[in-house]
Amino acid sequence: MKDIFEWDRILLNDLPAEFLLEVIFRCVIMFIIVLVTLKLAGRRGVRQLSIFELVIIITLGSAAGDPMFYQDVGILPAACVFIVVLLLYRVITWAISRFQKIDDILEGKPIYLIKDSVFSIKNFEKENIVIDEFFSELRQKSVDHLGQVQLAILETSGEISVFFFEDKKVKYGLPILPHEFENCFNIIREEQIYSCTFCGNTENLLPADTVECKNCNRNKWVYARNNKRIV
Repeated sequence: MKDIFEWDRILLNDLPAEFLLEVIFRCVIMFIIVLVTLKLAGRRGVRQLSIFELVIIITLGSAAGDPMFYQDVGILPAACVFIVVLLLYRVITWAISRFQKIDDILEGKPIYLIKDSVFSIKNFEKENIVIDEFFSELRQKSVDHLGQVQLAILETSGEISVFFFEDKKVKYGLPILPHEFENCFNIIREEQIYSCTFCGNTENLLPADTVECKNCNRNKWVYARNNKRIV
């Protein structure tokens, strides 16, 4: 009867010991590929954990899982992956703590999404943020129009920090309640305060067939609101 504990197969799957060098090389390359892929995916897709932390989890999870289920994957190559990833983690963590540029590349910087009740259009496009999801998060913070919001910042963790105007400083702004935001129009039929649905710029408009926003040159408007927050 064949011995089930064939240590050469269990540890190295009958591969030469030199194969561990190839494992180290493969590990470093895949680590970099996963890191770059998640970085390109954007921080909103990786919330709570930093991109760097998620790469560690994915890499170690894969390395730990394969030798548990597949007999053709040796334990020593998997252990080698753990060691290499740990060393990479130590080196990168040290580099992040010493060099701000490396920290900015791997972790990113906080991004201003709203300033003074108006969207930062370039930052929205750069971060590929879904507007409906963003509005949903604001509504969960008891925001019903942008005139209440002084600043909204996308943190490196993917979370959104919101700073509000004092009640006495709340201004007219773009409504974000679904039934109001969707009730938009191009033709201005009465003098009123309106908000641009694309950037949140708010203006007092006179009746006209078409009025372009001074901030983004779009021409879809909704009635602006200026009520205070109810917390």
